[in-house]
Amino acid sequence: METTPYDPAIFLKTDDDIAHYLNEAYEDADPQVFIIALGDVAKIKGVANVAKQANLNRESLYKVFSGKSKPQWSTVQKVMKALDVQINPSCHVHA
Repeated sequence: METTPYDPAIFLKTDDDIAHYLNEAYEDADPQVFIIALGDVAKIKGVANVAKQANLNRESLYKVFSGKSKPQWSTVQKVMKALDVQINPSCHVHA
């Protein structure tokens, strides 16, 4: 059986889809999952455009999204702002 790589762009058609995808990734215990998801969205929106809006270096963003470097939180915030993304993690109440 032949498989193809997972392409989230197939499923991320609306802003609501993107918001849900990023919020789910944010909930993961591994922070790299969120960075990868943020990179997926940046690729859908155009990394060069996101880099320009975030006032960041495009090549640096590619390294961050590929996992070759760990981003500073300020970089993540700039990308989120450029993408107009807000994270709304669910509240968990422990009894």
